[in-house]
Amino acid sequence: MRDNTNVAVNAAMHDDHVLGPPPRWTSWSDNILSRIGLRTAFSRDSILAVLVALVGLGLAGELLDFLQTTNSLRLSSLQSTAVMLITAAQSLILCIRRINPVLCLVVVAASQIALVALLPPGIGIRGLAPFVATYTVCVYPPFRRFAGTVRVIALVAMGEILGSIAASLLISAPVFGSEPSIFEALFGQGHDTVGQPDQAFAQAASTLLTYAVAVFAGTYVSTHRKYVELARVRTADAIRAQQSRVDAAISAERARMARELHDIAAHHLSGMVVQASAIERLIDKDPAAAKQATTWIRSQGKETLDNLRQVVGVLREPATADSHGEGGAPVPGLSAADTLIRTARDLGDNIRFAQEGEPYPLAPIADVTVYRVLQEALSNARQHAPGAPVHVSLRYGDTCVALSVENDPTAAHTSTAEHRDGLGLVGMRERAQLVDARFDAARTPAGGWRVDLTVPAERPADSTQEGSAP
Repeated sequence: MRDNTNVAVNAAMHDDHVLGPPPRWTSWSDNILSRIGLRTAFSRDSILAVLVALVGLGLAGELLDFLQTTNSLRLSSLQSTAVMLITAAQSLILCIRRINPVLCLVVVAASQIALVALLPPGIGIRGLAPFVATYTVCVYPPFRRFAGTVRVIALVAMGEILGSIAASLLISAPVFGSEPSIFEALFGQGHDTVGQPDQAFAQAASTLLTYAVAVFAGTYVSTHRKYVELARVRTADAIRAQQSRVDAAISAERARMARELHDIAAHHLSGMVVQASAIERLIDKDPAAAKQATTWIRSQGKETLDNLRQVVGVLREPATADSHGEGGAPVPGLSAADTLIRTARDLGDNIRFAQEGEPYPLAPIADVTVYRVLQEALSNARQHAPGAPVHVSLRYGDTCVALSVENDPTAAHTSTAEHRDGLGLVGMRERAQLVDARFDAARTPAGGWRVDLTVPAERPADSTQEGSAP
């Protein structure tokens, strides 16, 4: 699961250049920008670039006025104009900060070098653009590893520091021998940085501090967004897993109820159909026998209703169920096998029952499984081989309980069960799987049908084996 989660997060990082959803405090701004038609990253970054440019120009203008007023610093109109234009261009390039973060950072750093070269020693203007560009590279990384992002930012920072020093030295150099320097030729005043290491150190420290703060802020936001995305993916996986468990539990419960309903209905209704056919033949010839048969049908109908109430009881709340947990009646087990066989014989089934070994109690689910398989096998024999002898064998062994139900072939025998794996066989197999039992149902060589069930069990130590054949 962890590998799948990492893949999902990486896909969100590098395919969409997004590390999770934006912070909550930006949701309102996103809604406002979307309402006024600014839905793309470029359009929104363009608005940001204009705002940063206005702030940068205002700060630069105020700083230059302050320096000229307090320090008797005089800048030519060309120098002031160049500073303002570079400050504006440095901010406006932020419009591509999410389209190409590295290019945006390089251009901002280059413009910062130009500003250092234009201003006298000890005077520096550093607006918001370098911070925003560096922050963007950390939040929207163009590289798959954080180390690559750090290397790029470090190279740009060192390049800006070295470039600023080189530009200051170059522009302070004389044009031809002892003639005025390039700076003096352009702006009418000296610009000598040689012999001023403190100013160079201060400029480098300012540059490193700007980049360090931006990297810290960008890394924090990037990590937070990645954590939010990771938490979202894991939450979604947990919800899907929980839903799968719920669906599996519901499916298992439905299958269990379907087995119970089928077993109850198939057993009782098949007997009631047989008796109804007999009543139809006897109602004119022997009304007393027909009346007796209707009494039997009524009793079977009542028993069917009672059994159905057991299944319906599963749907009740636990607090309304009694100690049996099945709506007020115990689930039948092997203790009711004699009644089951006697009822089948009353319907006219020719059943021969043999039991081997001393009976001992089974686990509740195993006990119900053996009973229901016997019940379904007798119903299938009555339906597909009416009138054919049915041999039932129940053997209690030391490590298992084996049930075998086999019916002889008859002229009326149909091959439906052989060619169609009906609900009865499906239910018997499902019951066997629940208790880790071995189940087999197949056609016999003689043309009949045989059902075998072997349930793992353990004979109590104080039990003895003896056979009986009712």
